[in-house]
Amino acid sequence: MGGIRYHKRDFWAAENLKYQAPHFRMRKVARVTRQVAGTRQADLLDVGCGPGTLASLLPAGVRYHGIDIAIASPAPNLLEADIVAAPIAFGGRSFDIVVAQGLFEYLGDVQSRKLAEIAGLLADGGTFICTYQNFAHRKKSLYWPYSNVQHPEDFRRDVERYFRIEREFPTAYNWNHSHPNRALIRLPQERLSVNLPLIARSLAVDYCYVCRPLP
Repeated sequence: MGGIRYHKRDFWAAENLKYQAPHFRMRKVARVTRQVAGTRQADLLDVGCGPGTLASLLPAGVRYHGIDIAIASPAPNLLEADIVAAPIAFGGRSFDIVVAQGLFEYLGDVQSRKLAEIAGLLADGGTFICTYQNFAHRKKSLYWPYSNVQHPEDFRRDVERYFRIEREFPTAYNWNHSHPNRALIRLPQERLSVNLPLIARSLAVDYCYVCRPLP
């Protein structure tokens, strides 16, 4: 795979421990997911689910399923699989909502293939919600395990090969390339889902995309 380093289960078993409590981006993605689900019953697949923390932020009507390379607490709705080495699938099921947050930064040169697999998992009328870092940030911060660093416009073009993007907005704006932790900056943005074009290019921390598969 082009010499790209993909981190395996031992790395992710330790890394996932950082995400046992909901963080800023997860809360923002959960809010979007609740809007998409509305009051209906919906099957959701969380790709790269880590410890499955997103489930705690969703309503009872959303039937949560997760897939990850390292599942610490096995359960019928959680599947341990290396999605780089194998197709993204969950027992032949299709889903009303697929979520992938903080995932594509680690998918190296399999990005297009994984987007196609996710598109194939969605039921009719299904929605794909994903995030991707703004590597055009004024103070770009590169976490060393990243294997898929590109301009957000390049990522967007690849998404559009398989999906129609219905909404696109930064999860947060911050002078530093990290989600805000100071209350004065964080609190006003927790419910903000606005794309400010001139500001977003250099101050968006990452982007959230709400998509439907192409016909």
